[in-house]
Amino acid sequence: MEEKKGDNLTERLLGEAGIKWTSVESWKGESKKLWHIAGPSLFTRVTSYTMNIVTQALAGHLGDLELASISIGNTVVLGFNFGLVLGMASALETLCGQAFGAKKHHMLGIYLQRSWIVLFFCCFLLLPTYIYTSPLLKLLGQPDDVAEQTGIVALWFIPMHFSFAFLLPMQRFLQSQIKIGVMAWVSLAVFIIHAVVSWIFVYQFEFGVIGIALTLGMANWLIFFLLLWYVLRGGCPETWTGFSMEAFSGLLDFFKLSVASGVMLCLENWYFRILILMTGYLKDATVAVDALSICMNVNGWELMIPFAFFAATGVRVANELGAGNGKAAKFATVVSVCHSSMIGIFFFIVLLVLHDKFALIFTTSSQVLEAVDRLSYLLAITILLNSIQPVLSGVAVGSGWQSKVAYVNLSCYYLIGIPLGIVFGWTFNFGVEGMWGGMIIGGTAMQTIVLVIMTLQCNWEKEAENAVMHVQKWSSVRNNPTDEQS
Repeated sequence: MEEKKGDNLTERLLGEAGIKWTSVESWKGESKKLWHIAGPSLFTRVTSYTMNIVTQALAGHLGDLELASISIGNTVVLGFNFGLVLGMASALETLCGQAFGAKKHHMLGIYLQRSWIVLFFCCFLLLPTYIYTSPLLKLLGQPDDVAEQTGIVALWFIPMHFSFAFLLPMQRFLQSQIKIGVMAWVSLAVFIIHAVVSWIFVYQFEFGVIGIALTLGMANWLIFFLLLWYVLRGGCPETWTGFSMEAFSGLLDFFKLSVASGVMLCLENWYFRILILMTGYLKDATVAVDALSICMNVNGWELMIPFAFFAATGVRVANELGAGNGKAAKFATVVSVCHSSMIGIFFFIVLLVLHDKFALIFTTSSQVLEAVDRLSYLLAITILLNSIQPVLSGVAVGSGWQSKVAYVNLSCYYLIGIPLGIVFGWTFNFGVEGMWGGMIIGGTAMQTIVLVIMTLQCNWEKEAENAVMHVQKWSSVRNNPTDEQS
C-alpha cells in the first residue's frame, strides 16, 4: 500500500503501532480507555433507570391495577416513543464521535442543535399516541380498566416525552467527547431528589399514579437543565461555540440519518414492549402483565450495563475511525465484547440462584411472585444474550451502519421472532413463556448471530477511510452550507 496520504496515514500508523493482540499491556490500555467511558456511563444509566424502578415499586404497592397501568404506560406507550427518539438521537453518536476523533471539534455543537430541532419536531408528530392511548389499548383488546387508567397516566407522561428531544442529544454530545463524569454526578443528584419527591407526591399529597408520572418528567427536565448550565458556563469550550443559524442548514440530510438511526434502535427497543402488549390477551392478563413487567424491569436494569458498553464502544469505534485508525477500532470492539460478556455470565448465574426472590422488590402478591418465578430462567437467558448484542450495536453506531442493522432488526425481530412467539404462545398453548421463548430464539439470538457475522467480516481499514471522508463531508457545511443541500 502506497503511503500517499501524508500526515493522515502517519497518524494512523502511529495510533495503531502500540496495539498487540496478545499483549497484556494492550488489553490493559484499551480496557482503561473503555472503562473511562463505560464506568461513568454505567453509573448514569443505572441511576436513571433506577428512577423507573422506584416508579414501578411505588405503583406496585398502590395496587395491581396501578402497577399494570404504570407498566403499560411506561413500558409500552412511553417506551415506544422513547425508542424512536433515542434511536434518532443516536445519529449524534456517529457524527459527534467521528468528528471528535478527527479533531473537528467545532461541529459537535452544530450537530447538537440540529438534533434538538429535528427531535423536537418529531415529538410533536408523536403526540397522538399519548392523547389516544385509552381507545388504542381498547382497540388492541386490553381490559377496559387497565386501558382507562393507562390513558390517564399517558397524558401526564407528555412533559417527559418532550424532555427526550433535548436530554438525549445533550447526553450524546457530552458522551462523544468523553465528558461522562458530569453526567454521572448530575444523575446521582437528581435521583436523590426524585426519590424524595416521588414519596411526597404519592404518600403525602396522595397524587397516586399521576404523581408518579409527574415526578419522572420533572427528573428528566432537571437533568437536562443542569447539563445545559454546565455547557453554557464553559464546560465544553472547544465543542460549544454558542447558538448558530448553521444549525438550520442541512436539516433534511440530518433528518434522514436520524431516521435511519431511529429505525435501527426503535425496532429493537419496541420488541419486548410488544411482548408485554401481547401478554394482555392471555387469561389472568393483569397478573401476567405484572409478572412480565417485573422481569422486563429487571432486564432493563441489568441492560444498563451492556448499554454502557454500547455507549463506550460507539465512542471508541467512532473516535478511532474518525482518526483513521481501523485496527484500533477493531481492537476496541473485541475488548468491549469480552468485558460485557463476562458481566452477563455473572448476572445469568445470580438470577438462576435468586429465581424466587428478586420479585419481592416490586410486589408481595403471591400470584405475581409465582408467575415471575416461572419466567426467571427466560430472563436469565435474555440477559446473557443481551450482554453481547448491544455492544455489537454500539459498533454499528460508531461505524455508521444504522441502515444495515435496521434491516437486520426488522427481519430477525418482526419477520421471525414475533411470529415464532405467537406460534409458541397460542398455537402450542405455552402462554407467556412460549411467547417470550419464541421471541428469544427467533429474535434476540438470531440478531446476535447476524451482528457477529457482520462484525467479523468488517474491513476496518475501509471503514476508517469512509469515516474520514464522512467527517470531511459533514464538516464542509461550516464553510459552505449550500454544499450539503445541493
